Amino acid sequence: MAEVYLRRLSRWQAEQQRDAVADVYVSAYRGAAGAEHRDRQGFLRRLEQHVQHTGFDMVVADTAGTVGCAYGFRAPRTGEWWSDFQGELPTDIEELTASGRTFLLAELMVLPAHRRRGVATRLVERLLIRLDADLVVAATGRDADSPAGGRGNGAGGGGGSPGAAAEAFRAWGWSRFGVLGPRITPATAFGAGPGPDRMAGEVWIRRPLR
Repeated sequence: MAEVYLRRLSRWQAEQQRDAVADVYVSAYRGAAGAEHRDRQGFLRRLEQHVQHTGFDMVVADTAGTVGCAYGFRAPRTGEWWSDFQGELPTDIEELTASGRTFLLAELMVLPAHRRRGVATRLVERLLIRLDADLVVAATGRDADSPAGGRGNGAGGGGGSPGAAAEAFRAWGWSRFGVLGPRITPATAFGAGPGPDRMAGEVWIRRPLR
């Protein structure tokens, strides 16, 4: 299989590449039959909003076309990402978000044919390597197929395994922080997949980055 190359995109380039990224999204999440248009359009609407956030950054994986993508942005200072957090939120988490020091990993996806090759790992590493933040947050859908794969090398084979994303995050050195539920906010729900009616999600964090 051809070598996979990573590219970091500017905000403008991300907007120009939105159709290619949307193609990856639909294939990676394998939406319900007949829902592909809705899923694609929903993703494009979210991406249009996300690129406007402070600190937006995107990395794509290419070979003969785009095969994976990871992107995120600075958490809004209002603390929206924890609006459905179950339990007591530590004060330092609120403070890091209020001071603009929290980064949200909003999407991570790799085409099924390119999983188990370390692509997701490379995407996350490249996205975060120059990040000036003290906390990174991701929310994974518990009942969603993992779009990035199921092992620490960023691989995976689909099959709807609910623990695939958790296994990958543990291998990457992230910590399970808690649960969001019963719904997942699209702006923060990495791994949520298509459709509005998703189950509760797990919150994962990484700190410090330096």
